Order: sequence, then C-alpha cells, then structure tokens
Amino acid sequence: MSRLSFTQGLVVGQLSVVLILAAFIKFFIFGDPPSSDVTASLRATERRSRTLAHKQSLLSLRSPSQRRSQQLKRKKSNVLRNPPALTIGSILSKTFYNVDSHQPESLDWFNVLIAQTIAQFRSDAQHDDAILSSLTKALNGTSRPDFVDDIRVTELSLGEDFPILSNCRIIPVDEDGLTLGNGIRFDAAAAARDGTRLQARMDIDLSDMLTLAVETKLLLNYPKRLSAVLPVALAVSVVRFSGTLSISFIPSNPSQSTPTMMTFSFLDDYRLDFSIRSLLGSRSRLQDVPKIAQLVEARLHRWFDERAVEPRFQEIALPSLWPRKKNTRGPDDTIADGGLSVGRSKGKDIVRDLRDDTVRRKGTTVDERHRDIASLRHRNTLKDSSMLDIPGSLASS
Repeated sequence: MSRLSFTQGLVVGQLSVVLILAAFIKFFIFGDPPSSDVTASLRATERRSRTLAHKQSLLSLRSPSQRRSQQLKRKKSNVLRNPPALTIGSILSKTFYNVDSHQPESLDWFNVLIAQTIAQFRSDAQHDDAILSSLTKALNGTSRPDFVDDIRVTELSLGEDFPILSNCRIIPVDEDGLTLGNGIRFDAAAAARDGTRLQARMDIDLSDMLTLAVETKLLLNYPKRLSAVLPVALAVSVVRFSGTLSISFIPSNPSQSTPTMMTFSFLDDYRLDFSIRSLLGSRSRLQDVPKIAQLVEARLHRWFDERAVEPRFQEIALPSLWPRKKNTRGPDDTIADGGLSVGRSKGKDIVRDLRDDTVRRKGTTVDERHRDIASLRHRNTLKDSSMLDIPGSLASS
C-alpha cells in the first residue's frame, strides 16, 4: 500500500511539473500578445493618470504667498540705462501675438532645416564609425549584468524619412509648467505677478524605420562558471512616433551664475510603436518570441517616460549669443604670417606646405641653409631690378 502511495505521488508530481512547464511555454513564450492599439491605450491612460496626480499634488502644495513673484536683488549698473521691466504681456504686445486668438502655425521652413541637419548627420555617420563606437561602448558599459556577454552591434539604420512638425502655438504656463486652463483668458498683469512664462507646443510625427540590431550571449554561471550559454539576437526598430513637443526657456540668473536654459518634454499623449525581432539558440532556434518583444517594448517605454515625458523634462544650457571675434567665420581667413587674405582651403594648403618645408629644412646643414638664403636674396634682387624696367614706373633716385 505504501509502495502504491509513493508511486501515485511520483506520478502526480511529474504530471504537475509537466503541466506547469507546458502552461509556461504556452502562455509566457508562445502566448499571443495584445494588439498594439490596446497596449497604446493602456499606456496612455497610465501616463495621463500619472500626470494628473502630479498636477494635483502641485496645486495642493501651493499657497497664496507662493503665487507672488519674488523680486531678485541684483546689482544695478550705473552706466547702463535701466530698461523697462520685461514681462510676458510686453513681449506678446510687441510681437503682435495674441495667445487667445492666434491661429496655430505651420513649420514647413523649420522642417526643411531639421531635414538638412538630419541628412548631414546621416551622411557623416556613413563615413565615420564614431556613432557605432559610441553605441558599442554604451551597451557594454558598467551597467551590463554579469550574465550577459559582450554585446555586438550587427545592424544600424538611421532611417530615410524626416520628422514633420506642425500646428505650432504659443501658450502661457505658470512657473511649474502647468497651463492656465481652458476658457481662461490671458491677463498680462496677472502673468507678471504670478511668474508666467511662454511655452511653444508643436505636433511631431515620424513614420520611418530606425533599426538597431545586436547579438550577445546569456551566460549561466551556476553551479559553476559558464555552465550554459544561450546565443541571443535582437533587432529593435522604431516604426512610428507621434506626439506633442513643448519647448520653453528659463531666463538666466546672474545672482546664482546660471545660464539661460532651454527645456523640452513631450506630453503624455504620445504614440510610440516598435517592431521587435528576436532569435534564441544556436541550433534549435526560437524566432520572434512574443513575450520577449513585450518585455523589451515595456522597458523602452519606461526609459523614455523617465526622461522626456511630462512632468519630467530635459534641460539644456544655452551658450552666450553675444557676437565674438573668435567665433567669426567668413569666406576669407587672414594668415597672420603674410597678412594675406586667402580662401580657407587655400590657406590650409599653404600652411601644410610651410610645415613640410620646415620639416625638410631640419635635415639640411648650416652651409646649405646659408646657400639657400644667398640664393633667395639673389632672386629677390633680380626681381626688384626687373620691376624697375616696367614701362611707366618711376626711376630710382
């Protein structure tokens, strides 16, 4: 009887393991992922709830004293004439921009400039391995876990299309970046009192195929090092991105020696679609495992949300725009040696020739240098005498 009970327990245990393993393979590895529309809707709802919670927390912490703008104590100059106070209302009135009735603008000219910049970046990347080296170094950085072998980039595509920006509008926001609310008309006096600043919002849409493919190996170091090795190949492509980009400027603060800052972020209503391909194994390979695609996509969305989606934003310090001589560039560059004005490419050739001539002269003897100098003086004398024979020239006294 005991032997039968042990046999039954062994069978039940084996069946349980088999059922659990079969359920894991069916639902975790080969389970059908939800549709992209459902996933995007769920992520948008989650982001929207997070943004609303952040706004509610900001509104609850505010007090009437915090709404009043704080005047900075700055050292006034006795030479410069004190300009009138620069407020949001004065800027809008002098630029003839009405935030309540101005129609959104197209950015066709700006799209052309952005397209030229991206095209030049792609062209430079084709002739330079700097971006490939930077990606490889970033992927194999200190944050790489121990169970992941060296990561090798196998494919890199920067796309062929360009982002299209449109529907640009200027809206006033408070010091925390919150809009004034729908139906509330702009009040210049209240804006100057509450520290309101201007923010540019524009729609951005990109339909392209930006691809990054890598290869690595998953290492099993237990119970001993390299007990098992699983080759992994992964290709991630950005297929579509659409959202709203917000850009604003934070003025400099001389008392704290802070420069002018440009901040940008994306609203929580963006849409980001990926195409993820995977390949596991060396001989018996598993291709395009749905669960791996879901995990990678969720990780990429979380990475983007934590860096550039409101309430988080990116902050970039702007350089000084005051014109300086060292930053001046033009069609002609002056060579300090001869005081001649030549083209940039020609100047580089002359400098290179002078450098080569200096290197060659380092190997000559002292007598050869004296002979070169004498020969040069003789040629200059002949040149000066020949110039005196030109018709119409003045005779030497």
